[in-house]
Amino acid sequence: MKTRKQVAGATMKDVARQAQVSTATVSRALTNPEKVSQTTRSRVEQAAIEVGYLPHTLGRSIRRSDSRTIMVIVPDICDPFFSEIIRGIEVTAASHGYLVLIGDCAHQNQQEKTLIDLVIPRQIDGMLLLGSRLPFDAGKEEQRNLPPMVMANEFAAELELPTVHIDNLTSAFNAVNYLHELGHRRIACIAGPEEMPQCHYRLQGYIQALRRNGLNVDPHYITRGDFSYEAGARAMGQLLDLPQPPEAVFCHSDIMALGALSLIKRRHLRVPQDISLIGFDDIALTQYCDPPLTTVAQPRFEIGQQSMLLLLEQLQGHSVNNGSRLLDCQLVVRESTRAR
Repeated sequence: MKTRKQVAGATMKDVARQAQVSTATVSRALTNPEKVSQTTRSRVEQAAIEVGYLPHTLGRSIRRSDSRTIMVIVPDICDPFFSEIIRGIEVTAASHGYLVLIGDCAHQNQQEKTLIDLVIPRQIDGMLLLGSRLPFDAGKEEQRNLPPMVMANEFAAELELPTVHIDNLTSAFNAVNYLHELGHRRIACIAGPEEMPQCHYRLQGYIQALRRNGLNVDPHYITRGDFSYEAGARAMGQLLDLPQPPEAVFCHSDIMALGALSLIKRRHLRVPQDISLIGFDDIALTQYCDPPLTTVAQPRFEIGQQSMLLLLEQLQGHSVNNGSRLLDCQLVVRESTRAR
């Protein structure tokens, strides 16, 4: 059989597809051949030749400790929420001699091959996940072959990772309860994507606050968006079109709250005179919009700092238990809310 010449675009995922095995199996076969059977090793090597995948790492193992490089996986690099978390990570990493690479998963299909080729062959020392899932397919067995990982901001029990985040349920409960204390009874929620764990907890906090105060949970008062300005405006429009619009709105993010604020103004209504509005995250823009936004302030720099310190503990050979490290947050009251 003729072999192909090396193709610059060939990746480890191409090898896995050709050999009909996982990318983790390809990694073991090429970098730790003693960990796979002779049959599997031969199949993977033949597939690598056929697709033209001949990296400089082939035939030798690279130790993770040689790179001094950390990869941060960000759901969307354009979202200003992540900036302070990344700064906390970078400052802490630099103080310990580590370089930080950013992997943006907003366009996951285009980035997936690049991320796999960096992670699986051990060209990075560790990973920090700012979202709730890995940027590529990996089962529990395959995760054992990945570098040490810590989750920051989100919590996903199925990944069984050390995690640094806030209590989203209690924070949302307190925000909605505050609206009730102001005298509001028709309180709506602009929730984030259903598949995100933090959105699930924030929605539960909203529901529990309503029930604790004897208010009905009206499904028409719950809308969803994707954490964008446009989604916040669109959801707010749906709420204002109801026969009985809400008196107050709790948003799962500041970005959606700002979109909602813009729509309210375009409808010639006023915040907070006509509608009280609360966001979540306390990004910088919330202090400078008109009116300044009441919001739940997350300790974003500290989330990044503490998650990086947890990762460093693992890289230094210390045992780190999986589970949550909860940080405190607070409701910052500004001018977008007022009593009825």
